[in-house]
Amino acid sequence: MAGFAAWGRILRSALVAGLATASSWAAPALAQPALWAVKDADSTIYFLGTIHLLRPETQWRGEKLDAALAEASELWLELPSTNPEKMAGEMLALVGRYGMSPRRRLSADLTPEELKTLDEAAKVSGMTAAQLDVFRPWFAAITISTSAIQAAGYDPTSGVDSKIEAIFGERGITPRGLETAEQQIKVFAGMSREDELEYLRQTIADYREASTELDEMVANWAAGDIAAMEEMFVEEMKEDDEALYDALLTNRNANWVVQVEEMLKGKGVILIAVGAGHLVGPDSVIAMLEAKGIKTERVQ
Repeated sequence: MAGFAAWGRILRSALVAGLATASSWAAPALAQPALWAVKDADSTIYFLGTIHLLRPETQWRGEKLDAALAEASELWLELPSTNPEKMAGEMLALVGRYGMSPRRRLSADLTPEELKTLDEAAKVSGMTAAQLDVFRPWFAAITISTSAIQAAGYDPTSGVDSKIEAIFGERGITPRGLETAEQQIKVFAGMSREDELEYLRQTIADYREASTELDEMVANWAAGDIAAMEEMFVEEMKEDDEALYDALLTNRNANWVVQVEEMLKGKGVILIAVGAGHLVGPDSVIAMLEAKGIKTERVQ
């Protein structure tokens, strides 16, 4: 999830991250992830689409983005991690509340063949299907996918959100959050049991083939290729599961647009950094702002 972290089939695995192996992806010579701006008489809001987990060697900063970072005096993220220890405690409590199901175990709803596949997939997190049995399906899926991408060399501390938060922290600027950890978890926990199981089934079925997809996604993001990002981040998810698409993207985007409208009533320069999938496509934050008559400009 965004504080964890948002993309196609793989976005469903952690809101913005999925499974990858250390493969042949290489950053473009000049990385220039997409950057937009909204301006009125006394305020400017920059929108940067991010990748929440990256390989440590990934280059993503450029001249225009650096200028926006320097100009902004306020930072908004999906979910800041200003106090990691406090957040860890909150997440532990929330996982206990929304991520566990001791009375209805996974083994009661999965076939023997699915349990075998789950056991194989669970190995990437150093676990077994028996250990995951008490997890709700959505939490088992995220446990598998996030462990796998970290094992493959993708690091949350190298993600754009973490890096930007640190940059503003050096200037004594505390980021603000567009949503809470509980709101993020409820995106998954609010699904029906059958939808959760389908999410888990897709995760364990696809995890072996996902490396090429994620590498390609990062390459498209770093190049600022909006059309390619829309196809991979948005169209695939909407086609596969429109209900989850609405929960992960459409509904959250609509909530954020309301907050952006409030920001525009103030003044100054703000940077909003959210998962790249939230800023591309017909239901994106950018599209929703345009529909309200709020003009956006692509600046990178």
